[in-house]
Amino acid sequence: MEALFSYVMQLTQMRTKIVLGLLTLILFTPVRAEVAGLNYRLAPGDAIRINVFQQPDLTLDTRISENGSITYPLIGSLQLGGETLAAAEQQIAAGLRQGKYVKDPQVTITLLEIRGNQVSVLGQVSRPGRFPLETQKTRLSDVLAMAGGVTDSGSDIVVVSGIREGRPFHREVDFPAIFAQGERNANILVAGGDVIFVDKAPVYYIYGEVQRPGVYRVERNMTVQQALAQGGGVSLRGTDNGIKVYRKDAKGDVELKESELYDLVRADDVIYIRESLF
Repeated sequence: MEALFSYVMQLTQMRTKIVLGLLTLILFTPVRAEVAGLNYRLAPGDAIRINVFQQPDLTLDTRISENGSITYPLIGSLQLGGETLAAAEQQIAAGLRQGKYVKDPQVTITLLEIRGNQVSVLGQVSRPGRFPLETQKTRLSDVLAMAGGVTDSGSDIVVVSGIREGRPFHREVDFPAIFAQGERNANILVAGGDVIFVDKAPVYYIYGEVQRPGVYRVERNMTVQQALAQGGGVSLRGTDNGIKVYRKDAKGDVELKESELYDLVRADDVIYIRESLF
């Protein structure tokens, strides 16, 4: 009985050591940034750590220079900008092998900080922030997906700003049109340093004799009748005859006009539903 108890205690201790070992491995083993895998392409400003298995003297923390290069011990200058992490590891390993410094080098590069090959997504998205470009063929829809997509309050128009071939770049993209037949080219390629901005969707205001007066989003090709329906329709005391719309003109001055049910609603329109006389 004592032998069985001793065996169980040894087994329990062994399991505890295994669990602690796994936790240590998970918590203290360097890993690549979650946002970037082996296909991530290094860019100027990125900070990296280079390790060579069983060669601690060759460990180096460095940053990719503006021209895309680093200086590595024994090898000298290496052009890593634009290379994937895997390709950069192979390049360093080849230099150590060819120089006969290490017989069979096993090189690992850990991405410590991403500064270069990334884009900023701002405005009405679920997760605004900065995101790395893992490939050179990342499209606008891919980046918006990384940011969790456009929120309900976001505009259909997405603004992309950056630099292309040394010149300022600015493009307004009708995002829903990307998925319409024949509009695939609107899903443009993004580049490192781009800023993507999603403004608030245009709104209109409706008040007076409606069920739910308030502020609502202007949908594509929305009519006054549809705007009225979104506000819950005319109240028992109201009428859809003689609808008044307060609208800004090109100079910013507000003008009052009567509107028909099938007139289109514009951004910032103020729609007034009057009380019925009968």
